[in-house]
Amino acid sequence: MHNGTTISGMVLLTAEEMRACENQAINEWGINSTILQEHAAIGALALLPPEVPLYVLAGPGNNGGDALALARLAKLRGRMVEVYTLEPMPQWSGDAALQAKLWYGIGGSIKQIGNPELEMKSWHGWVVDGLLGLGTRLPITEKFLPWIEALNRPERPFKVLALDMPTGLDPSSGDINGQVVMADKTACFGHLKRCHGLRPARDLCGEISLVPIPLASPPTSNMSILTSPSLQKPVWNANKYDCGHVAIRAGTKGMSGAAVLAAMGALRGGAGLVTILPDRDVADIIATQIPEAMVKPWEGRLPETTDVLLVGPGGVEEAPEWDGSLVVDASALKTGEGPKWMARPQTIITPHSGEFSRLFNCKLGKSNQERLQAIGTLPEDRQGVLVIKGAQTLITGGGSSHVYLNPTGHQGLATGGTGDFLAGLIAARLSLNNNPLVAATEATWLHGTAADRLGHGPLMVRELGAALAQVLRTL
Repeated sequence: MHNGTTISGMVLLTAEEMRACENQAINEWGINSTILQEHAAIGALALLPPEVPLYVLAGPGNNGGDALALARLAKLRGRMVEVYTLEPMPQWSGDAALQAKLWYGIGGSIKQIGNPELEMKSWHGWVVDGLLGLGTRLPITEKFLPWIEALNRPERPFKVLALDMPTGLDPSSGDINGQVVMADKTACFGHLKRCHGLRPARDLCGEISLVPIPLASPPTSNMSILTSPSLQKPVWNANKYDCGHVAIRAGTKGMSGAAVLAAMGALRGGAGLVTILPDRDVADIIATQIPEAMVKPWEGRLPETTDVLLVGPGGVEEAPEWDGSLVVDASALKTGEGPKWMARPQTIITPHSGEFSRLFNCKLGKSNQERLQAIGTLPEDRQGVLVIKGAQTLITGGGSSHVYLNPTGHQGLATGGTGDFLAGLIAARLSLNNNPLVAATEATWLHGTAADRLGHGPLMVRELGAALAQVLRTL
């Protein structure tokens, strides 16, 4: 077994946390905030294709300053660029006031129009959305709405680059409250904000590019978005026991398929040995479907070499007495037992929203905001690991209150059996790496990435196996 402790991810900041990063750089280094703005503008301009017209929308705050800096750099390079504002005589302040002086100083002009939709009919190339950014206060005022509606009209003849985030998004949330610019690209400055990771906000950002700006130190945050894991390979002379033995207590009459799919997930996930322990009357049915696993009717005891026990798929409700590493899924997630499992070390529980409600005796919706609020009610010292499955799976625990967001996967995973496969995959990663939090994040990312490799649309659960093998080989 391999004892890795590193989780690959990028922090997702709130607006307040991002401002703290910027202030730290300014206060510790003594640099002017305009330097940060110049770096942001240089990086954003590099995302735009050369030799196409640029239409820059500059709002009243620092986001407008970023936009004016980008416009100046583009004009100095000989590009066709026009700047538009919401009001005839903008009252610039702070860095935006300096950027406006520089823009005027090189001969730039600013246009103001009363009918954005009519004006934009002749636009082509790229529009730079610099209306609102980190300081967004929702709901936005009505003067922004005609611009957003014009930018979002069907079959627009231009593309949109949002500076830091599309206008109308709350940087600290994944929710959408009112109208939001639909961007083709987003230039994210410095660090990702929560709106860049949490859906549905993330879906309006288009292609997100992280633009580096000089910041003093890695930020502090309690949320990260998972990235490709750094997997450890077994030693060259490993045998099957070195790669972990997963026992799966799963499978009852009429629900034998779940045990098969869980075993597939465990085998494809790298477990060296998998033993299925179903009810006796379905043992033969299961054995004929997956010859790579051992199948032994449940007689009340686990194999002596068991490293990880998975219990719950296929209608099994009772978890056997077991002091070792444990994955609890499906029917074994019983009413009110959430706190018990979260207090148990070396334990991973894998509920969807409905099962979470049952486990913790609460009503839980499907939105990320509702799920994050529910996680926030758990004790900070979460020894067990919680995997809340959904359109964006959330993972937390292992002695930490940090929340990890999985960005992989698609709607094709919304079908019966994918959770059983994931449970087996989690158990396999835990057998290879006895850190439950690392195992849960690895497995969740791999599960979604396998689905992404198959492409969007419906899928058969067993197809995930071959796709997962391809993903693991590339890593």
